[in-house]
Amino acid sequence: VRPLHFAGGDIGRLAVAGTVNDLATAAARPLALAAAFVIEEGFALDDLREICASMAETAREAGVPVVTGDTKVVERGACDGVYITTTGVGEIAVDHVLGTDAIRAGDAVILTGTVGDHAIAVLTARGEYNLKTDVASDCAPLWDVVDATVTALRESGDVQALRFLRDPTRGGLTTVLAEVAEEAQLGIEVDEARIPVSPGVSSVCELLGYDPLTLANEGKMVIVVAPEAAEAVLDAVRQTEHGRHARPIGVITAAHPGRVGLRTEYGTRRVLDMPVGELLPRIC
Repeated sequence: VRPLHFAGGDIGRLAVAGTVNDLATAAARPLALAAAFVIEEGFALDDLREICASMAETAREAGVPVVTGDTKVVERGACDGVYITTTGVGEIAVDHVLGTDAIRAGDAVILTGTVGDHAIAVLTARGEYNLKTDVASDCAPLWDVVDATVTALRESGDVQALRFLRDPTRGGLTTVLAEVAEEAQLGIEVDEARIPVSPGVSSVCELLGYDPLTLANEGKMVIVVAPEAAEAVLDAVRQTEHGRHARPIGVITAAHPGRVGLRTEYGTRRVLDMPVGELLPRIC
């Protein structure tokens, strides 16, 4: 990511949270992480220590050890200070396969919080637009959200009500929903008024012409569950640190297969298509 430090996180927190969240989308409890560093010659040791401390703190938050890794040093100018690659091993907590093949018409679509925070935090940290906001990245490990979901469904006796999990990173919420609709060959009806956007993110988007639904997130989860399980999942997720603001935002439908329909706050409708053009680079 560029820059290495931004409001709400840094490259170290991002590296750990990103891999934990990739595991979480498979309903896999993180068991261990490996971390590999590519460090530019001359990179400040104090900065490296700070990044490693951030990784350690995030790993403790997620309850997962960093058990091994590797370090390589490259000549000055060969990388943007430091690159970090993390790899994770996890234990899947459900007996069925999650994915778009499991989704059915009538299923509920849940989002665990505001969108666009990470992208705007990184954008403003770059200083290219000389903007100052109070927006902080949502970068966080989300196993607590998935664990609460699985536990609630297990207690209700219907773990298979969990259909799909995805963290809306590069390309944002729009990309996840468009991919789900296309792969499942089902439609999705989404209510814009239910999608939370913070005032800071909304202001920057209005100023620069960004769509918050296409911006990257690093601490949110899209959850698709059977309609009868939606309330139990919402109640459980809202008890977690990173799911307090979870909301139902839409429903899977047999109508308009392969398309996502958005009911706007103005009462009109539009289709959410896959983003086109250049997305904000080096952001996650």
